[in-house]
Amino acid sequence: MTDTKIMLPESEIPTHFYNIVPDLPTPLQPPLHPGTREPIGPEMLTPIFPLELIAQEMSQAPTIEIPDEVRNIYRLYRPTPLFRAKAFEAMLDTPAHIYYKSEHVSPVGSHKLNTALVQAYVNKQEGVKRLATETGAGQWGSALACACRLMGLECMVYMVKISYDQKPYRRIMMKTYGADVVASPSKLTEAGRRVLAESPDSPGSLGIAISEAVEDAAKRDDTKYALGSVLNHVLLHQTIIGQEAKKQMEIAGEYPDLIIACHGGGSNFAGLAFPFLKDKLNGSRKKLRAIAAEPAACATLTAGTREYDFGDSAGTTPLMMMHTLGHGFVPAPVHAGGLRYHGSAPLVSHLLAAGLIEAEAYMQGEVFESALKFARCEGTIPAPESAHAIHSVVQHALKARASNEPTVILFNLSGHGIFDLSAYESFLSGKMAMTA
Repeated sequence: MTDTKIMLPESEIPTHFYNIVPDLPTPLQPPLHPGTREPIGPEMLTPIFPLELIAQEMSQAPTIEIPDEVRNIYRLYRPTPLFRAKAFEAMLDTPAHIYYKSEHVSPVGSHKLNTALVQAYVNKQEGVKRLATETGAGQWGSALACACRLMGLECMVYMVKISYDQKPYRRIMMKTYGADVVASPSKLTEAGRRVLAESPDSPGSLGIAISEAVEDAAKRDDTKYALGSVLNHVLLHQTIIGQEAKKQMEIAGEYPDLIIACHGGGSNFAGLAFPFLKDKLNGSRKKLRAIAAEPAACATLTAGTREYDFGDSAGTTPLMMMHTLGHGFVPAPVHAGGLRYHGSAPLVSHLLAAGLIEAEAYMQGEVFESALKFARCEGTIPAPESAHAIHSVVQHALKARASNEPTVILFNLSGHGIFDLSAYESFLSGKMAMTA
């Protein structure tokens, strides 16, 4: 009988990040200059990123060493536990074995701290004093605020306005760590003022907030920009999730048939899936399926077009080859703020285009129904983002029941929903837009 909780000792915290780039069957398309549309070099990124992160972004090395200083702080919460969701399985009456990686146990309640610590450390090593960033639901902003405090840096967060209003406790958390937080679009940047002039009541978007944070960083000599998802180096840092999970699944004596994670920019999906996809790419696990679950209101992978597009709404970032809904897209104000991004990670888009992963989109009403079932079985209230993965798990567990297939499912519980209780209140009171 598999244990309910599978733990690893601190000695099993990974020493290196896994880089999927050299294992890709075809090369990743390079980012392009927004003006010339020619491939960019490191020099274009130096105004906003430190040199070490630029090197990681463009690296072809199969692994990249984790600094000892970062690993020492990882000990606060890593390795994170892997759970067998036995009560959830029983409620669903499914032959499927359901496992989940609990990234919500980090000090900030999500997986985002994994990369925030690395980014803050590298910037400090290169003499940076202040980091500027954007955040949707506030998980990334909270993580960077915490990392900056631990590394002795200042932090400036542009928080998407609808989330700024919906999630006050995330905002308070960032301020508790000492960060400055403003609602985006704001009057502090040209990008923000331009949006407000055209749409004074704009709910904001991650694309707008990115434009503000990038502008902030580019205009100050003491400041660099930090991003919580999408870029190669961010996805790289999250692969500690999947590396730990592989060892834990070995202890459980099983290997997943299905790997599922929610998808916004791609970081938590990549973090869990990429180390397992290495086995699919080398031919040892050809039947492995990896599924990215996204909101129907911002269905980038399932409804977007794969083309070169800007990462921000103002069109100032390099162009990236990715699935996109258009950099001017402003999503409906659904509660999964961390998934409301118009684009996707180029690496995730590349794998989807190659048929190596799959994507599904769900409406928030059905997502919250599944989140409630999970919370009432397993005890943890999931973040609205993570609930998308849970709803996908429910669908595949029911398919396993219908076919009587003993499927092994692994998903990423990327964050808890303690600060998202207003969203649950909206659902429980019947006020939520169920079909958004």
